[in-house]
Amino acid sequence: MSAAVVRGLIVLGAVLVLGAVNFSIQGKEHIKAHGELIYLELAPVDPRSLMQGDYMALRFTIAASIDVSQRSGNTVALKVDERRVASVAPAAATGTLRMRYRVRGGRVWLGTNAFFFEEGSAARFAPARYGEFRTNPDSGEAVLVGLRDGSFRKL
Repeated sequence: MSAAVVRGLIVLGAVLVLGAVNFSIQGKEHIKAHGELIYLELAPVDPRSLMQGDYMALRFTIAASIDVSQRSGNTVALKVDERRVASVAPAAATGTLRMRYRVRGGRVWLGTNAFFFEEGSAARFAPARYGEFRTNPDSGEAVLVGLRDGSFRKL
């Protein structure tokens, strides 16, 4: 193969990779702007590992309610209360919202397991009690957009 063909393939590959990344970013930005608002209650995290540098380790109480052995696919049905706090819905429930999850290391991951913030601002996020998500009702994809305290005030 000539050097020009190899360079052309490299450029084509780079364009395809950058296009896929850009498409993914646009999808997440659309969810952030137009997605359904829900809150997921944060589960306690070992205080020694709660703040590590410039991020907060996250776990959600709802993850323990998801029995991956009883679910088909990678989405779970959620019911949302009047405060917009989500919980796992019974199998036959109507009017539910779907949320995608992943299983890593035998644990359920919902959206993310970390919240990154500016260095030196850990005290601002210490009172966090809820993760604020925007979800795509069609795909179930969820994006963490912020943290809220116990009174749902934005942190």
